[in-house]
Amino acid sequence: MSEQTKADYIDDVDVDEEWDAHPSDAELEEAVESLEESGFEVEVVADAEEALEVVTEEIPEGASVMNGHSTTLEEIGFMEYLNEGEHEWENLYGEVFSIDDDQARAKARREAQTADYFLGSVNAIGREDGTLVAADLSGSRIGAYPFAAGHVVAVAGVNKVVADEEAARERLQEYAYAFENERAQEAYGVESYPSKELVFRQETVEGRTTVVLVEETLGY
Repeated sequence: MSEQTKADYIDDVDVDEEWDAHPSDAELEEAVESLEESGFEVEVVADAEEALEVVTEEIPEGASVMNGHSTTLEEIGFMEYLNEGEHEWENLYGEVFSIDDDQARAKARREAQTADYFLGSVNAIGREDGTLVAADLSGSRIGAYPFAAGHVVAVAGVNKVVADEEAARERLQEYAYAFENERAQEAYGVESYPSKELVFRQETVEGRTTVVLVEETLGY
């Protein structure tokens, strides 16, 4: 599956670019504190290169690894590393998408939700209440986040930090899915829709979910 970036669709969407603004230092600090109070582990890194380093160090040898589609993971180089890099992980993503039969592949995708480590991103982060908001048409990405996966690593640019859960859901609807709809039509030949939405307000298992905040504009 070829990589696609926000730049590929910027001329085809009508969005308010204010949804991509970066938080101030104080707002970013507030976001980190709120996420930690909600039970998430948080790593703040300077750029995509450091994000990749943190993510790859997070996953131990021998772990099974799966991911949902994420432009952010592509931008930090994780997908290339997963499929071509030198690691000792079980690449469930590669295994799933090597299956030709549609039904067998769908079954394998469902089973892969229980990977030791499931990676992806979110559509928005509420800095005041420490919430993560994400949505899918199929639910293949967000299905693992709340329970199924052993560990979750969500990577997001600080451009996804907004005031609170209400603003996060608005960013999802008004900004992120304008881009995702264009991507889905090009990648799959169908329109997308945020039909299955997750508001992740609290992680109850210590150390299970890590949020890697990158001080760059990544994803949408």
